[in-house]
This record gives sequence, structure tokens and C-alpha cells, in this order.
Amino acid sequence: MTDSTTHSKDRKLMERYRSHVRRRVLFLLAMVAGLILVLLLALVTGSAGIGVREILDVMAGGSDDVTSRIVLQIRLPRAVAAILAGLALASSGAVMQSILRNPLASPFTLGISGAAAFGAAFAIVFFGAGSLFDGTSDFYRMMDRYIVMGSAFIWSMVGTFLILAIARYRGVTPEVMILSGIAIGSLFSAGVSAMQYLATEIELASIVFWMFGDLGRAGWEDTAILSVVLSPILLYFIMMSWNFKSLQSGDEFAVSLGVNPFRIRLGGMLAASLATAVVVSFFGIIAFVGLVVPHIVRRIIGDDEIFVIPASALFGALFLLLSDTVARTLFSPVILPVGILTSFIGAPLFLYLLLRVTAKSYWQ
Repeated sequence: MTDSTTHSKDRKLMERYRSHVRRRVLFLLAMVAGLILVLLLALVTGSAGIGVREILDVMAGGSDDVTSRIVLQIRLPRAVAAILAGLALASSGAVMQSILRNPLASPFTLGISGAAAFGAAFAIVFFGAGSLFDGTSDFYRMMDRYIVMGSAFIWSMVGTFLILAIARYRGVTPEVMILSGIAIGSLFSAGVSAMQYLATEIELASIVFWMFGDLGRAGWEDTAILSVVLSPILLYFIMMSWNFKSLQSGDEFAVSLGVNPFRIRLGGMLAASLATAVVVSFFGIIAFVGLVVPHIVRRIIGDDEIFVIPASALFGALFLLLSDTVARTLFSPVILPVGILTSFIGAPLFLYLLLRVTAKSYWQ
């Protein structure tokens, strides 16, 4: 009788687990389908009056030159850039929330986005990167991108190492790392203000552009570089998802499983910083995507990092692509930078999390 009862409980637990897995897989498939639909919406939305039939003609190579140029050289690169940026920011936010066990963690709230923005401003003011935008040579434009991206990455690494150094000195706890990130973010924000004060009019305009968070200048070269840099990072996040999950139960539990918490946090923070730096260097600060998206995903499918990270990446791509489509059509013909729209969406949710949710209750 006892064995029968035990087997019955085991079957119920197994069925319940399979039900959770099915729901998470269905969510992933729904995100893929939604992303395809939103991509189609982004391609047909605009003042040119291009419909679905014209899009299909362009893809088949049978459309006129004007329509092909609008779709293939303007709308499609921008949509692909939004997808890649959303993938990077949302997955980075999911990883940071996991390894720090805090729902308020993200590249933006930890100050990493601010550090990358300071790096971009530093390159514009001290390396003259902003002046290269006016050149007609493709080589100079490419060098401009590399200089700004490299500086953004270096300074985001500086911010990351400062957070980790302070946390290691005081003890690696999620609370210390979050507070350190807030303080360092404020420091880099002051640094950006200093760069704006020292900049010339042309340099100031370039800095303001980075601060807006705009996908309007995305081209195929940008998307190619983003793909090359972000693909191994996303693969690393997925491969390390089990280790990230082990940290949720505490460092002692992770150590008992053979996981080194400091190394896992260091690797996750470095990878997330690189992904954030690349996105910021190309498009400026796109705030709150790394905070909003993982939080919504966790509320829907739970806290299993094996599903949360890819689901956050897909939902982040969908969220940012939809936000950019709304931003460029909401006040048409005026195109609103997508960073402004994501801030309007993310700031109220951030306040909600700050006032209604604590880190300890969230992960219980």
C-alpha cells in the first residue's frame, strides 16, 4: 500500500514537471512565432505604403529598386539590429538577476550601461571619434565604430571590475554588488556630464546621440559585427545556465555541487558587460530592457534558468523590435528614439519592483 502511494505521488510529480516543461516550450515557440509576426509588421509599417505583397516580391527579387532599397537597406537592417540588441540586453539582464539573486539587477541599474556610455563619450572627446562621422570614406566610418566600441567595452570592463573588486573586498553578496553598481553608475553618469561640458558642439551632438538610444543608423555592417560578437556570448549564457541556476540556492549549495560562485559571477558579468558594451557603442543607452523582460518572463514560466535565459532573449528581441516599430510610427513623420520609449515603459515597473518586491521574497 505504501509502495502504491509512493508510485502515485511520483507519477503526479512527473506529470506536473512535464506540464511545466510543456508550458515553457510552448512559451518559447510562441515567442518565435510572435517575433516573426512583429518582424513582418516592422517591414510593412511606415510612410512608404509598402504591403505584405511588396515585401514578398522584394524577398523573391522581383520588386522595383526603390521598394527594394527601402526594405533591404533601411527597414530590414534596423529590424535585425533591434532583434540582436534585444537578445543581448534581455539575456544579459536575466543572467545578472540570476547570478546576483536580485530582480533589480540589469546592465542599466548596475551602471554598466552608464560605464559604456562614458566610454563612448570619452572616445568622442579625447580620440576625435565624433569627427569621423563626417568623413566620406567607409574606412573612416568603420574606424569610428571600432574606436567607440572599443572604448565603451574597456570602460564597461572598468565598471564591472570595480563592482567585483568592492564585492570581493566586502564579501561577494548580491546586496553589496547591487549597491556598488548603483554608486559606480552615478560616478560614470557624472563622468558623462563632464565629457559633455568639455566637448565641442559637434562632439556634444555625437554624445547626445549615444545617450538617446536610437536604432535609426543601423546598417548591415553593424548587424554583422553584432552577430559575430553576440553569438558566442548567447551560446555561453545557455551553456552556463545550469551553473547560474545553482547560485539561486546560495553560494554554499553551489560549492557543494562543485561550482565556484566567484568565477561564475565573474564570467557572467564579463560576458554581459561585453554584450552591453557592443549594443551601447552602436546604438546608445536603451534602458530597462534587461530589467523589464526577464522579470516578465520569470513571472510567466518560473525561475528555471535553462528556459529563462533563451526565453528572455527571444522576448527581449520581440519587445525591442515592437518598441522600435511603435517609436518610429507613433509621432510620424517624427521618429522617436527607442531608448526614450523603453524608459517610459521600464521606469514605472522599476519603481514597482523597488517598492513592492524585495530580493529575498522574490527568490523564495
